[in-house]
Amino acid sequence: MRIEDFNKISDLVWEIPKSFRKDMKVSARVFASEKILKESLRDASMNQLVNTATLPGVQKYVLAMPDVHEGYGAPIGGVFATQYPDGLISPGAVGYDINCGIRILKSDKSFDEVKPELEKLADAINKEVPSGVGRSGRLKLNDKELDEVLSKGARKIVEDGYGEPEDLKFIESQGELEGADASKVSFRAKDRGRDQLGTMGAGNHFVEVARIDELFDEGAAKTLGLFKNQTLVQIHTGSRGFGHQIATDYIKIMLRVMPKYGIILPDRELAGSPFDSKEGQDYFKAMSCGANFAWANRQLITWEVRKAWQAIFGKKEDLRVVYDIAHNLAKIEDHQVDGRVKKVIVHRKGATRAFPGQPVLIPGSMGTSSYILIGRQKAMEQSFGSSCHGAGRIMSRHAALRQVRGGELKKELEARGIAIRSGSWKGLAEESPVAYKDIEAVVDVVSQIGIAKKVARLKPIAVIKG
Repeated sequence: MRIEDFNKISDLVWEIPKSFRKDMKVSARVFASEKILKESLRDASMNQLVNTATLPGVQKYVLAMPDVHEGYGAPIGGVFATQYPDGLISPGAVGYDINCGIRILKSDKSFDEVKPELEKLADAINKEVPSGVGRSGRLKLNDKELDEVLSKGARKIVEDGYGEPEDLKFIESQGELEGADASKVSFRAKDRGRDQLGTMGAGNHFVEVARIDELFDEGAAKTLGLFKNQTLVQIHTGSRGFGHQIATDYIKIMLRVMPKYGIILPDRELAGSPFDSKEGQDYFKAMSCGANFAWANRQLITWEVRKAWQAIFGKKEDLRVVYDIAHNLAKIEDHQVDGRVKKVIVHRKGATRAFPGQPVLIPGSMGTSSYILIGRQKAMEQSFGSSCHGAGRIMSRHAALRQVRGGELKKELEARGIAIRSGSWKGLAEESPVAYKDIEAVVDVVSQIGIAKKVARLKPIAVIKG
């Protein structure tokens, strides 16, 4: 695909018209500067976006956020809605890591107070939060206990003493999707998940200690309990092997049943079924279990991080939840389509909700800035209430490994005052900042379009990786 294939609606909004390909049911929009758009043409993400515009029941237009890059079937950074109740639901367009998400915790301490203990704090968090592929957590759940987690999400973890009821008020959907049904989840998925709560995983997952280095909206910051030079903690992880197995199981099921519903797609990776079909309902209920597992996971990691924090700063010190938001989910929501409000099935893959007044959390790549924003009304009008979820890759992990040495990157980051704890040099190199887009440019797109307004910029001071 070439940049000439796009209609330029504005400096930051580009559109592939419905006429571009005869099987497109709607147009495809991209929120990006010209530079970001050109970067995105290097991989298959734009072709994947066009493919999503062919899905049964797709509404209005399909969207790519400025962090867009190639994914499985649908692009990461992609948003689209299908009609309720019979539009397509696609596991591949939700993603393998169901409810991969970000949680930010705030302290009452300034960076100056934390700095002398930073190395000890990084060690303590690294000790308390298990990380890496296949790592087990502190809990090993029996079938009854696991089913309760899948039903109740973060609420179950709080009830078991790993948090406060107050935490739930600041989590998307209060950390619990209704309608989750553990009977729709395979034994294999449950077996993979029963000992993974409270674990970070590998890849781009992390726990990061950060400081607020700039406030853009002091009124909104005050409402969120944020102040200049404040120390915060970010937790980025999802549903681990449990969610991955749910996706694997249901992609196979969808591939098998598509002929029954007469569904023909340009890419088998987008396999799905009508939302109101048995298979569509079974997947949605299993996906809700995956979402609840991820919120439970981030809740238990919150308890572990609090334990590490108090070991360094004392039992009276606390970390409170600013907000917790999901990246990879399908949700039933009401949105304006063709001049009227309709109930739709919104797929967000590597994208996050940006409802008016709601915190929007956009973490950067390792060693770069992260942002806290507030959703605006324009998001409801332009993007199905959605925003980007991070910087977005511009380089594969293999390419990053060819360019970056983990040991050298660690030295470089430490020279900038960032404490690094990592399970492997390889994992560190794969997540090098050079593998990602410029977070400042990505967030500027979101801000200037009016999807969300900037509140605070965070700078990392310690990064703990799987």
